[in-house]
Amino acid sequence: MFQQGEASVCIDEKTSIQARRPLHETKPAIAEHPVHVASRYKRMGALQLFCALIVANGITFARTFARKRFAEFKTFLLSFFSSAIVKGFKVIDLILDNGSTHAPKQLGKWIASLNLSFNVRIYWLPTYASWLDQVEIIFSKVTRDVLTPNDFNDKKELSQMLMGYFDELNRHPKPIKWTYTKTKLVAKFAPKSVQMAA
Repeated sequence: MFQQGEASVCIDEKTSIQARRPLHETKPAIAEHPVHVASRYKRMGALQLFCALIVANGITFARTFARKRFAEFKTFLLSFFSSAIVKGFKVIDLILDNGSTHAPKQLGKWIASLNLSFNVRIYWLPTYASWLDQVEIIFSKVTRDVLTPNDFNDKKELSQMLMGYFDELNRHPKPIKWTYTKTKLVAKFAPKSVQMAA
């Protein structure tokens, strides 16, 4: 689909990412001693990370906000739709969960009112299935690579570190290789009688 001017884009938020200033300096690992992270810290506020992942090529688009409402989501989408990342696409398939931030009852009408140069189709993930959204894998990497340990003097420093991380990811984008199959899904969730018949 990517080659035909269509792109599947997973979008979600990683909420309440705290900037924490440790009361004692984090000590690096040395021979036979692991990293020492102070157990006491001062909270310096929190950010909301909005991220879009183009499934076919692994390119990401991310922004941080102070709050997580439909207003911020619209601002994020406007930035994404006007970015160079989507240049040349004829159709963008948005894959979203049903969270209130995405305003499922309002989003389609709002996007239609934008008169974009490309079509946008919205696909809603089933309730309790947000784990199927591939951008969650990116959030897991962010937690490991940027937020551990969580040593930031303020929200500005945290935001700069996050945006720098996404800039680096986009220098060498890699699509996520999805290995979970329909067979595995059916085996896990189908009633025992259906599994026996198969």
